[in-house]
Amino acid sequence: MTTLTIRDFRPEDAGAVAAAHRAGREHLVQNPEMFVWLNARGTKGGHYRTFVAELDGLVVGTVRCGVVTGTTTVGVGHANGSVLPGYRRRGAFTGLLAAAERHLAAHGVTELHSWVDDEPGSRTFAEARGFTAGRVAHFAVRDLTVPLPVAPPLPAGVELRPASDFAADPHPVFLVEADAGQDEPGEVPMDAADYEEWLAGEWHRPDHDRDLTVVAVVDGVPAAFSAVSTDGGERYWSSFTACRREFRGRGLSKLAKLESLRRARAAGLRFAYTSNDATNAPMLAINAWLGYERCASERKFIKRLGA
Repeated sequence: MTTLTIRDFRPEDAGAVAAAHRAGREHLVQNPEMFVWLNARGTKGGHYRTFVAELDGLVVGTVRCGVVTGTTTVGVGHANGSVLPGYRRRGAFTGLLAAAERHLAAHGVTELHSWVDDEPGSRTFAEARGFTAGRVAHFAVRDLTVPLPVAPPLPAGVELRPASDFAADPHPVFLVEADAGQDEPGEVPMDAADYEEWLAGEWHRPDHDRDLTVVAVVDGVPAAFSAVSTDGGERYWSSFTACRREFRGRGLSKLAKLESLRRARAAGLRFAYTSNDATNAPMLAINAWLGYERCASERKFIKRLGA
């Protein structure tokens, strides 16, 4: 008889959790150490928590959940998870989702957001549990062994600098993200960015590569950047490409991302991955020009808790 157990994450689960997270999803770039870090750090008001599912003592699935921060909108939570393919349809993710919903409801969440693989089985699962389908995002991959486009000439007054140049004072880089983040496609406006939380949760992430992250500087002022994390091996992830609104229309995001990919290629990385909302036409066009090819899609599902 199979015994299913839902419990909290422990550091020794990191390898199994990473395997479940990436199973069938080569476009997800996250190593086991990141799951330990995510569960060890505290985000003010975030109530982040990871649950794992054990079948007969073997960790086969996980759900990561918390309250959405960085916004003036209250009561929104997130829960995203996965189960190893060979252990699906045994109740593991149903149990994980129920645990996440109980945890989030206890912290005032009334609207739960979850990204789901955009394929029939996953969509049917979500709809059967009270979720409603929403926006789509596309993943894309770029083989870094293939030559990159030729870089356009830099406009007058523009420099491309690694984020490591701002290690002593990253606040100007934060200002780019805080401004650009307000225009990110999504149901929740990200209108309350906090510098200390950004430092802890983004700038000091263990997988954030400040040498591959490139900042476009205009007359000495950071105007755009392409932020990068890696898995410590040959895989590169574009975590956010952003441009302050007053500097848009000059091709700065394209220049920053191209230079970042050039640095990654020179460093020996093999695969570059990115993701964009399906409505983000400017960024999709930049990625197409850079040579990215779509490799997967996911869909946002939303559920009202306590309804």
